[in-house]
Order: sequence, then structure tokens, then C-alpha cells
Amino acid sequence: MTNTTNPAEDHLCDSCAGIQRNWRKAPGHAELMQHGNRKEDRGSNSVTVTRYVCERCGTVWDYENNKQDQRKGWSVIGRI
Repeated sequence: MTNTTNPAEDHLCDSCAGIQRNWRKAPGHAELMQHGNRKEDRGSNSVTVTRYVCERCGTVWDYENNKQDQRKGWSVIGRI
């Protein structure tokens, strides 16, 4: 996933545009395919970050499951 570009909002499909960003436990959508996960340190805590790619529009997403910060969750990383 190294070849990504920052998407403009008009490149997002309707389903991706509807994802609530930066809020833990917000749902994704059915066309997001998981592409692995990793652990990252956040201070004294470790969090799981899962990478997804939308099969319809090619948007690359990360979902950060940080139980210490409710304002984490979905974020757009780029576009394939």
C-alpha cells in the first residue's frame, strides 16, 4: 500500500462518504476489505490499527481501535 494519493472528497463512493470519521465504534461498510493490522504504541498503551480498502472506489482507510480515546476510529489514508 505504498502507492497511495490523497483523495479529494469527490473520489469517495457514497458508502465511504457516509463513514463517520474519528469516532471509535463507528461502522464502516460492506465493501471495505481488510488488508491487515498492526500494533502501535500510544504513550503507555498499545492500540490495534486495521487497514481497509474500499472495493468500489479504492479509498484506503485505517481504523484505530484505541479504548483510551473515543475520538479515534476511521481515517482516510489515501487512494489506490
